[in-house]
Amino acid sequence: MAKDAWKREASSVDAMRRAAARVLPRPVFDFADGGAEDEATLRANENAFDAVDFLPKPLDGSPSRDLSTELFGRRLAMPVMIGPTGLAGLFSPQGEIAAARAAAAAGTAYCLSHGSVCTLEELAASGASPRWMQIFIYKDRGFTDELTDRAAAAGYDALVLTIDNQLLGNRERDLRNGFTIPPSLRLSALPSLMLRLPWLMRMAPELKKITFGNYVRPGEPADPASIAARMASMLDPAMSWDDVARVRKRWSGPLLLKGVLHPDEAARAVEAGVDGLIVSNHGGRQLDGAVAAFRALPPIVDRVAGRVPVLMDGGVRRGADVVKAVALGARCCLLGRPILWGLAVGGEAGAAHVLDIFRREIDRVTGLLGVRRLDELGPHLLVPRDTTFPFPGFPFPGARAS
Repeated sequence: MAKDAWKREASSVDAMRRAAARVLPRPVFDFADGGAEDEATLRANENAFDAVDFLPKPLDGSPSRDLSTELFGRRLAMPVMIGPTGLAGLFSPQGEIAAARAAAAAGTAYCLSHGSVCTLEELAASGASPRWMQIFIYKDRGFTDELTDRAAAAGYDALVLTIDNQLLGNRERDLRNGFTIPPSLRLSALPSLMLRLPWLMRMAPELKKITFGNYVRPGEPADPASIAARMASMLDPAMSWDDVARVRKRWSGPLLLKGVLHPDEAARAVEAGVDGLIVSNHGGRQLDGAVAAFRALPPIVDRVAGRVPVLMDGGVRRGADVVKAVALGARCCLLGRPILWGLAVGGEAGAAHVLDIFRREIDRVTGLLGVRRLDELGPHLLVPRDTTFPFPGFPFPGARAS
């Protein structure tokens, strides 16, 4: 493919996904693209947005739209940011830093995964901002404390405590492909790799460096296989609200809880002093059969009642999806897989292109709706395709929200 020819072809996120499938070895593509078990939740995340349609008011429109939103005292240029995705550095050299720079250039935020190739300090040294840091609750609570303190020392703007990872999800595509974390370049993988020579040539100098940078600790085995095994052994199904309180006490900045699907848990999180919620099912990579994030959003927004901002991720593939989520109360949507696809195809420029696709689509959709600012969005601009989609306050005549 000629230099930058992908920009002409990748006119949508779905086109970027297809381009990434042509660039990446199958096991690497499936690592990003796949979900748990039958992938029912992965599909549900994308399909849930089809449950509601727009109800535009064109005569209320404006020749220009303000797409900005505020989060924790920072103004984002649009209601989209980059969410945490492990091993982004596998898709492009210095993938995490490239994505963070793309986010900063687009005027939005970047959240670093706990499982990044680079260390959180290396990402901070890039100067990209706003930057958030993801952490887990580990059996070794001291390591949770350590990552929290390192994020504070490195000047991260917010901490994202992800709670739906207490056991590893059963990702069967990875099992079928023999994919390991980090990837094992075995003889059986060579045919796939030879068909993807541009990626292999670009990544060859980097593959020996692929590891989980934040987990390399003095006095412990530093090889990636040992680190991966240690990471899995550290996950703790016994995590509790006491652990949330521990993090809250230690971290003085904005604290968000990611992986919230139940309204009761959302309400309790607010009572526990959490500053924000991310409605998420881990992109369908953990509990297969979990409710789609978009479907879980309205009851949580209703229960929280504006006390803290509510964000969401999962299945966001169009600017229209973002607009629907904002209309139902989300402050912002996080992007995962689309950014990895962009990195695979074009590095930092690819990630920037994905963000620009969303910006242009959000602007077009709000313009066609007759909306000038995001705070003009609301349920009054949506109509359910049937009467089973639950969101409160829907005013359309003849329709009812269950």
